[in-house]
Amino acid sequence: MSDHLVTPDVERELQTKRFENTAGNPDDAQHMRDVLFANEQPQGVILTSLDNVVNWMRKSSIWPMTFGLACCAIEMMAMGAARFDIARFGAEVFRPSPRQSDLMIIAGRVSQKMAPVIRQLWEQMPEPKWVISMGACATSGGVFNNYALVQGVNQVIPVDIYVPGCPPRPEQLIYAITLLQEKIQKERGSFKRALNLA
Repeated sequence: MSDHLVTPDVERELQTKRFENTAGNPDDAQHMRDVLFANEQPQGVILTSLDNVVNWMRKSSIWPMTFGLACCAIEMMAMGAARFDIARFGAEVFRPSPRQSDLMIIAGRVSQKMAPVIRQLWEQMPEPKWVISMGACATSGGVFNNYALVQGVNQVIPVDIYVPGCPPRPEQLIYAITLLQEKIQKERGSFKRALNLA
């Protein structure tokens, strides 16, 4: 191996030394080294494997809420139809109640009157729950820069995935769901949280 190439272990050690200056005492530095630059999963092999199983089940059975605000909802409905068939990705079951849903798709502009309703619906959803902001209006207010509309739904509830466009195509929303599934699969501590141990 050439001398000018830096191996991952050397690079990790250099980054650790940089963090030691900010950590203070050696115990904090060691903890920071373990958390940030460790090669192994801190939870061990068994819990990591169980996390993978729980995350695989969650990502393969996403239940979106039947909830639309404006014109983006038409594209969201098209996503569930036969032409695009979101059932291939395990997210076709649109639930009529927030207590049975784990995904809220904000499809359309959010008015100031609707913001507390969205917040209440989001709070009624069981954990774990995720949010997709669909379209420019939901993400940033779009062309409606006035007092009546919220300039971004992230001011009301936390958002996991943003979908650009006005309106975005159903394919874009399907891609956003696949990105959300990747995010769900990479979560850690899912098994402990499922058993209320974390």
